[in-house]
Amino acid sequence: MSELDQYAEVETGEAFTLQNPRLLKIELSATNVMARNGSMVAYQGDVHFEHKGGGLGRLLKKAATGESLRLMEATGSGELFLAKDAMLVHVLSLKNDSLTVSGENILAFEAGIEWDITKIKGGASGVLAGGLFNVQMRGTGLVALVSDGEPLRLNVAEAPTFVDPQAAIAWSSGVRSDLKTDVQAKSLIGMGSGESVQLAMSGEGWVLVQPSEGRQVVAAR
Repeated sequence: MSELDQYAEVETGEAFTLQNPRLLKIELSATNVMARNGSMVAYQGDVHFEHKGGGLGRLLKKAATGESLRLMEATGSGELFLAKDAMLVHVLSLKNDSLTVSGENILAFEAGIEWDITKIKGGASGVLAGGLFNVQMRGTGLVALVSDGEPLRLNVAEAPTFVDPQAAIAWSSGVRSDLKTDVQAKSLIGMGSGESVQLAMSGEGWVLVQPSEGRQVVAAR
């Protein structure tokens, strides 16, 4: 049907190809990937899925921190289509470098990239809210992130930079993040939640910020 031509599959031959701003296609004949559990919306061909816990050390960190990232490895010779809550998808390329990412914003990454859960230092000892524990990726390969709305890239070196922990999607290897508490900012910082904890960014590089504190999950009644 000609009226559906605008929705036709996009073919590029690349490992990661955006089909539209909210849907990613991965060619498994070109790479194996680690994908977020529950992100598969379709696949074609010979595709196999295996849950990956990430090893005992990372499992212990998840249990201690409440980190909710669960991954599956996809292998085979077919095409895998991924999305998360119709959020915008962004593909980044790592070249022997590292990247720190909020676990809530990871969609998929090539299986050869090393990853681990890291803790942001500083702030009040009693604060264990979202954004304090993130995922550090290191190596060479493609990474797909999601954002709730169009993100903004801020150059950290240009001025002191402070970000809501739940709005920070990712930051580059030259950027250091520390927790900062400011009681006076309690009614000003954040998108209505009134938190007084911010990420203080310093160093050389960039931080990617979404115009949201992330999608809110509504409990079923």
